[in-house]
Amino acid sequence: MSPPKKSTYYGLTVYSAILSQLVGAPLVGLFIGRFIDRHLSTSPLFLLIGLFIGLGAGLYGMFHYVRELTGDE
Repeated sequence: MSPPKKSTYYGLTVYSAILSQLVGAPLVGLFIGRFIDRHLSTSPLFLLIGLFIGLGAGLYGMFHYVRELTGDE
């Protein structure tokens, strides 16, 4: 018996999910950091903190998603 065939768009779906994790989370962190910087007048401090937290969250989400796809625990 052959394995079930995956949809034609399966690779595109996986690619877009990974890309949205790696791009979306840092962008949200940047916008939140910029918003806090404007209100507290602390020019690049929270922008950089938001960027690094967003990068960490994006990488964590991406690794979690890939582990779920591959079946690793």
